[in-house]
Parts: sequence; C-alpha cells; structure tokens
Amino acid sequence: MDMGYGPYVDPELESLVDRIHPPRVCIDNYSYQDCTLVKVDSAKKHGVLLAIVQALTDLDLVISKSYMCSDGRWFMNVFHVNDQLGNKITDKHLIQCIQQSICTTRILKTQLKTRTLDKEKHTTLEMTTIDRPGLLSEISAVLAELRCHVSAAVLWTHNMRAACIIQVEDDSNHGSVMDPQRVDRVQAQLMTVVNAHHVNHERPSVKLSSVATGPMHTERRLHQLMMADKDYEVGAFSTRGKCYETIVTVENCREKGYSVLNVTCPDRPKLLFDTVCTLTDMQYVVFHATVGSKGSVAFQEYYIRQKDGQPLNSETQQQAITRCITAAVERRVSHGLRLDVRSRNRPGLLSDVTRVFRENGLSIAQADIGVHGEKAIGSFHVTDAAGRPDVDQVMIKSVKKEMEKLRGVVLVANDNNSEEDQTRSSLGTLLWSQIERISSKFQTLKS
Repeated sequence: MDMGYGPYVDPELESLVDRIHPPRVCIDNYSYQDCTLVKVDSAKKHGVLLAIVQALTDLDLVISKSYMCSDGRWFMNVFHVNDQLGNKITDKHLIQCIQQSICTTRILKTQLKTRTLDKEKHTTLEMTTIDRPGLLSEISAVLAELRCHVSAAVLWTHNMRAACIIQVEDDSNHGSVMDPQRVDRVQAQLMTVVNAHHVNHERPSVKLSSVATGPMHTERRLHQLMMADKDYEVGAFSTRGKCYETIVTVENCREKGYSVLNVTCPDRPKLLFDTVCTLTDMQYVVFHATVGSKGSVAFQEYYIRQKDGQPLNSETQQQAITRCITAAVERRVSHGLRLDVRSRNRPGLLSDVTRVFRENGLSIAQADIGVHGEKAIGSFHVTDAAGRPDVDQVMIKSVKKEMEKLRGVVLVANDNNSEEDQTRSSLGTLLWSQIERISSKFQTLKS
C-alpha cells in the first residue's frame, strides 16, 4: 500500500510549539477506586496521540478505557490505566516517569536517546519474508556462522508473512558490523537463505543498517515492515485457521465531515497502541475517540480524517483501512504455547535454542529475545509445524531434555490460553521487567 506524505515542517518550528505549549499531565488517583486517570492536554499535531499512547505502553501500563477529543488546535486525552497486575499507579517514581515521558518534547527526547545510542555498538537487521517452520533457526545459524552475535531480536508472524528486527554485534571485536564488505556478505548470505524458499511473486527483503540511520521504536517499526510487506492481503497467501475475530467498519458522518472507524475485537494488552500506530502511519488524523471494553471484548471508535482534512470518500479507501487495521490488531495476537528460555549469554545461543525447536517439529510464531549483562532471556510462542497451537506434550518433554544439554539453558513452558494469563503476561512484560527493553535500545521514532 502506498504511504501518504505531508508537507515538510521545520523541526525547529515543532520544537517551538512544544516549548510554548508543552503538554499538561494530571495523574488522578481519587476519581476511581479501581484505576488511575492520566489526563493529558497538548497542542494538536500529527502523531501526538501516538506519542502519548506509546509512552504509556512502553511503561507497561494497561489502558482499559480512553477518551480523546480535539477542539481546534488543542488535544485533550483521558486514559484509565493500571499496572500489569490490575493495580492503581501509586508508586511516586512511576508517576514521575509517566509525567516526564509525556511532557518531554520529542526533540529533546530524540537528542537524549541518540546520545545513549551512540554508546551502544550494534547493527540492526530488518527482514520481511514468507513465514515457514525453522525460519528463525536458519537466520540465527547463518549469523552464528558469520560470527555475528545476536544481542536482541523480535519476530512477528501474520498471514504467512514474517518480520523481524535483530540487533547484532561482531563477535571478534564486540562492536557493530560496520565494515561495508562484511555487511554485504551478511546480507548476501541471509538473502540466499530467504530466496531458497521463495517463488517469483513473493517479496523477500533483507536490510542491514547501522545505528547512524536514526532512532527507532521496535514495535512501531514491525508494524511498518509488515504493512509494507502487505500482510493485510488475506487472499495473497495461504492462511492458517484464524481463531481471533476482528470486526472493523467504516462509515461517513457527513454532517460533521468525519469518517467513523469502529473496531470490535478480543481485548488484550497494547491493543490501543497497535491501532493508533497504524492510523498514524497511514496518515489519518484522530479528532475524537472512545475506547473501552466489556468483559473480554474491546470496543474502539475513532472520528478520523485524512491529513488533508477530507474523510474517506471512496470504497477503495474504506477497504484499505479496514484491512490494515484488522492486520494491525491481529499481528500481536499470541498463538501456541509460550516457552520462556533463560541462560548465560554466549555466542551462538540463539542458534542452538532455535535449532532444538526446529529438530523437534516446533515452529516459532513470535519471539522476543534480549540480553542484560551476562544474562540472556527469551520468550517464544510456538506451534507445531502445521501451525496448530495445540503442541504435543511429548514434543515439549523432548525439547526440555535437549535444552538441558545446552550449558545452563532453562526452559519453562507456560500455557497462556487463559484470559488472565494473556492479560498479565504479554511478551514485553515478561522480558523487559527483568532486562532493559529492546525499545529503549532501538529508541523512539519521531511521530
């Protein structure tokens, strides 16, 4: 899908607006007994809603309800939030983090995080390709053979497509893979692996970039990669059975000049971020919105226009946003059994772990891997080779036995089919409550 582009706006002008009209944040712990209200007023500009939602989500806060309203050039937002255990936000340090995350201007945040990034020596690998059993195992085996150490990685799969962002370092000098010839060699080897399973009409993509390419928010970038790879085209690829119902409708409110987007789907963590992220990247502006849930079902209503001020006038536009929002909602849905791996960090660890999965007939549907000091922690959602979420326990016992042979690797199987576990054990919470989150390394994209 073609992405729209707006006129150039001088960053200094945006910074001036932030300084004159900084966001006002109010943390209210008195109005409700079961949640904390985060009230944000800010100058209206494209991407400000995403920046606020992204800040709350990156702090692992659960947004249960939200109301957003734009009046002229001012934007007012109210969020009902809890921590991952369903408690109100009472920790003073966390409250201060919320206020600072939202109030700090985007320009200052970029400068601050870029300086932090300069201390990190890594190269970022981005890849989109057709999904298949053993994909991550093949990729990590190539990287291990080329002496590229994986320090962090995230993999999403949807609609038989896969997208991953992998952070690699050179084992020989513990720095980034900066040498142009070495970068070309790594890309060529990975393309060979990817192309071995593609036919002419499919779209593999492998890209290596240094940290100098700019800051990046990992999850937003994964959404962008998968949308660019057209994973929303349901009929383009053979699909596995769907067990997740998403209903998206678009209507025009002609008297007000808005298009009304309604999304109904099972509730889960980070749902609001995924929807707002996609609307922002598709160049739609949210003027009013109401988000809530009833039981296990979430309801989202957005009054939107295109950046040029026009509603969605054509059937083609309405079909496009329907497909893209549906894909955005379903990409993060966890399928299969969750396997948590903890180990002492060492070169080739990811290759060894994923090889065990592959040799025992398990396919990785999602993965989050990170390193903190000498510790490596990974969370994998696995299915059988046919994509069925019900994994044979004989396979799991075999995997555990093989893992015991890998120096100090501990594997824990978690059945995350229950609603309570889905709420409390998102991938990000599992990993980044124990280590530095990948998003803080990859950094935040400018909205």
